[in-house]
Amino acid sequence: MTHTAENPAKPTGCLVLADGTVFYGRGFGATGTAQAELCFNTAMTGYQEIMTDPSYAGQVITFTFPHIGNTGITPEDDEAPAPVAHGMVVKWDPTVPSNWRATQGLVEWLTRHGRIGIGGIDTRRLTRAIRQQGAPHIAIAHDPAGNFDLEELIARARAFPGLEGLDLAREVTCDAPYRWDETRWAWPEGYGRRQGRGRRVVAVDYGAKRNILRCLASAGCDVTVVPATATAEDILSHDPEGVFLSNGPGDPAATGEYAVPMIREILARDIPVFGICLGHQMLALALGARTIKMNHGHHGANHPVKDLQTGKVEITSMNHGFAVDAASLPEGVEQTHVSLFDGSNCGIRLTGKPVFSVQQHPEASPGPQDSYYLFERFVAAMGEAG
Repeated sequence: MTHTAENPAKPTGCLVLADGTVFYGRGFGATGTAQAELCFNTAMTGYQEIMTDPSYAGQVITFTFPHIGNTGITPEDDEAPAPVAHGMVVKWDPTVPSNWRATQGLVEWLTRHGRIGIGGIDTRRLTRAIRQQGAPHIAIAHDPAGNFDLEELIARARAFPGLEGLDLAREVTCDAPYRWDETRWAWPEGYGRRQGRGRRVVAVDYGAKRNILRCLASAGCDVTVVPATATAEDILSHDPEGVFLSNGPGDPAATGEYAVPMIREILARDIPVFGICLGHQMLALALGARTIKMNHGHHGANHPVKDLQTGKVEITSMNHGFAVDAASLPEGVEQTHVSLFDGSNCGIRLTGKPVFSVQQHPEASPGPQDSYYLFERFVAAMGEAG
């Protein structure tokens, strides 16, 4: 059993891996314990957007960038009403906010929402362990008195079932359909409202980020959001000109048990379809491909992706632990994008039809906006189909 502590006299935070490795640090945010899968994220900005991304359900995030907390918390930047990730691990303790938009500090925010943080951790060592061994199952604990039952924490880490086979989309989806018309943030007005008629789009919420919906609205879509479990009949009742499949957490094969039959019915109607992240994987499954669990996934805002149709390289935002197996793509389904980090699939299209999807996050929250054109491509496809 390995013990790591920057303050061995009185650590108040403890991170335990299922293999028995123990990291001590300084706890912040909520007190208590949690168990989850551990991943690392390499983004240099956007910790708030990352923590509120519903795709991180069931995970604790190690941030490789050390300056966490310096921009505070701004409600406008939430991608969901509250943090979804179970906790965070950082190198340095959160700093005092220095941001004119901030309304509160990170520690206060985590405490209010019951999320645990640990600072003072050797995140380089931890990241290497994740890369070499795969995303581990862990238990995380914060106790101001520094009392940790290591055997119990190890048992909790080992008892975590993992994300394979888990349908987490049901846990983060909306309860009922609703309309969305808020557009992207712009200086100095902030968020706007879409005006006039637009293309009727039904967005299936597997854990949709708010900024994806804003991008759809800004591109000219009248958006109706429906729950992950919506049937094809439910979706078609809104008379959509296009159907959008959102990002989300968990094992795509598990969510596909109910999502794939719906998507296949939609595809039979020749309606334009656009998917992102989990939505990309759902579309691939519906077309007959397979998905696989990755060793440590892709989580960051600096991932190079090559568009095989244009030859251009886009720097993208990524967050996924599963991937589409490119070798399983059936005839008539073309690979359109690949990761330049590991060659994994990052995009597909159905030849001859306005149906396509990508693994990356073109809404850029956080991250670069190189892939925003995909929203415009979706709108153009609806125009051509109509």
